Amino acid sequence: MNASTVPHKAAAGQKSKKRRLDHDPIGYALITPFYLFLFVFVLLPILMNIYLSFTNYDMNRMDFIGFKNYKVLLSDTFFWISLKNTVIYTFFTLFFTLALGLVFAVLLNNKLVGLPFFRTGFFTPHVTSMVAVSMIWLWIYEPSRGIANTVLGFFQIQGKQWLYDANWAMVALIIMGIWKFVGYNMVIYLAGLQGVPRDLYEAASVDGANSLHKFFYITVPMLKPITFFLLITGLINNFNVFEQIKILTNGGPMNSTTTIVHQIYNRAFGEFQLGYSSAMATVLLAIIAVITIVNFKYGQGNDID
Repeated sequence: MNASTVPHKAAAGQKSKKRRLDHDPIGYALITPFYLFLFVFVLLPILMNIYLSFTNYDMNRMDFIGFKNYKVLLSDTFFWISLKNTVIYTFFTLFFTLALGLVFAVLLNNKLVGLPFFRTGFFTPHVTSMVAVSMIWLWIYEPSRGIANTVLGFFQIQGKQWLYDANWAMVALIIMGIWKFVGYNMVIYLAGLQGVPRDLYEAASVDGANSLHKFFYITVPMLKPITFFLLITGLINNFNVFEQIKILTNGGPMNSTTTIVHQIYNRAFGEFQLGYSSAMATVLLAIIAVITIVNFKYGQGNDID
């Protein structure tokens, strides 16, 4: 047998095997439950929500009204306030959780005493229920006996009406959000740091680079794909903020902390304007879809060469 024909036969055999696998009915049967679940509990509700956004639905009757809900939405002051609050909360929470998560990861990546304790301590808030966390911070922000004002009083600083002052309520929520999610970013960054070659740091040391040079010219660029991943997932998660808003402030005071999801909840289950709330949800879906498309379009280009 001619040796040159062996690779061709092997390649043909692999293509034939792949063709058989592509048409294997057992494989399709095994993945069918997943696609049924995806259709019934994800795609179908999304399509129903989009349809309801073109109706005047109040649990009793459903009238098709076209784009009227979207026209009203454009002039809805509360919606634009909620969008602004959502963007503010997302920007500051995401910025500080990314920055602090990276700094803590770099610190804990060194051989510190009690490293498992610190890792567990930082990550525990993330795995704790948001309702439980909100109740804890509701007590922390209590004006007369809360820990926050007690600490401020120790430094001779006037206590704040944290959740009852329109100037401080959003700040209080952002602080809680940072505390809740910084541990997750830290753990992801910490995992990424394990893959950074030590040779790069040793070579930089030989060239006379200090710790700051190593951080900005080696650590940050090498972690760029992880940063991009955390940025996209963080944007999506923060745009859906709701539980802590509902428990701590219920959107107040004076709508200073209401968010898009909070407005959707109020319109749907408080005023039973299900068609209008569906229009809000569809706009939120569009925002998240744009963020996801950006992820697919540019995420592949952030790999380190």
